[in-house]
Amino acid sequence: MSGSSQAAVGKRRVTGVDAARGAALIAMMAIHILPAWNEEFAPTLTWLLFAGRGAALFALLAGISLAFMSGGKHPPRGRKMAAARYGLAVRAALITVIGLFLGYLAVNAQVILVYYGVMFLLALPLLGLRVRTLLVLAAGIAAAAPVLMQVTRDWLPDMGGVEPNFSTLVEAPGGVIGQVLLSGTYPALPWMAYVCVGLAIGRLDLAERAVQIRLLVAGVALALATAVLSALILGPIGGRQQLVDATSEWTSAPEEIVGDILIWGPDPVLPTDSWWWLASLAPYSSTPLVLANTIGTSAAFLGVLLLGGARGRFLWPLALLGKMTLTLYSLHLILLATGLLADQPVPAMILQLVIISAFASIWLRYAAQGPLEKGVAEASKWARNKYLARLGDPRESRTSPINPAAAGTTTEPPAPSSSEPRGVAYPPAPSYPPAPPVPEGRARHRARQRS
Repeated sequence: MSGSSQAAVGKRRVTGVDAARGAALIAMMAIHILPAWNEEFAPTLTWLLFAGRGAALFALLAGISLAFMSGGKHPPRGRKMAAARYGLAVRAALITVIGLFLGYLAVNAQVILVYYGVMFLLALPLLGLRVRTLLVLAAGIAAAAPVLMQVTRDWLPDMGGVEPNFSTLVEAPGGVIGQVLLSGTYPALPWMAYVCVGLAIGRLDLAERAVQIRLLVAGVALALATAVLSALILGPIGGRQQLVDATSEWTSAPEEIVGDILIWGPDPVLPTDSWWWLASLAPYSSTPLVLANTIGTSAAFLGVLLLGGARGRFLWPLALLGKMTLTLYSLHLILLATGLLADQPVPAMILQLVIISAFASIWLRYAAQGPLEKGVAEASKWARNKYLARLGDPRESRTSPINPAAAGTTTEPPAPSSSEPRGVAYPPAPSYPPAPPVPEGRARHRARQRS
């Protein structure tokens, strides 16, 4: 394959990943803005399609971005990997700080960036693992971490549904740590299953059509298998009745409460009265089947977009948004906090899409990255280079810690929006995307009405 052909293939791969980020951003915005239920109190199509799935896609893409920023198919070893980890640790810290600031804007949304920053830190020791090891680790996390959540849920401090910010961190640091790791909307420990799978995917050759097809087929199979398994456990096996029996001990309407939780998710956490809850597919509940199911839907969707990467013009509007998701997510939260057209959700959604699309189009015409992406990337690059300089090789400190010659991928150029040096085999991309929050559940609303 000629150099120009390889460059075109690499560009299509990047376009597919960027388009996936843009789609996840739109899904998050839809959950924040559009109604979750209709006049009959039935879930809307928006809720059925996007609840929990946009967040899962972002988490998986965060793992892919980590893989890109640490060598792609050929991660370095030794001091170059140590330097990559050092730079990514600074990136994670800055993402966390931005998230703590944005936590004050969490009026109608739950900010995910603090959780993502912690996930980045937890992923640093995993950057050198093989693909198979990462997938096995993801399976183990998806099975064990939800159990740990259920065991510790009654012991962790109740943060009252307030998302992490500087005030809560100062007032209750232990509570914030427990919230971010286990009891929050996007708990970092169980969500590391998404990051591990994303790391594994990012180590593959995503430009290969066979890999793209395998992602699609495996994702669809996993999503269908977990949906069938949950239906069997809660149906013929009797799991739903077990939940109703357990719930009847603390409410006079157990059928209604169980139905609400299964549709709308925890409010704000799953009850601890029965282990059968772990067999549910309730959105944002982080049960083993939810984690596996949304990993499947995310991988399948990514496979579709990668297969469609050859049609660059078709994916361009999504890819445009995906090139600067941190900036656009922050802009979305600011617009949401103003209450702009709050009583007109459809016009509000259209207006926000127009605003962020126009901003991205104009900004990227004159710059390769969004303003927040540029600041985070430059700080990460500076920290990595300072680390290499301390090792006594200033020549290497002026270049990427990834050795493109050793990786054998010097012919593939980075994406136009890449912030890493041109020698990076797989171009990095925004690695801290947002995800949709959990609207207040109807279970609590109806309980207040009954009281």
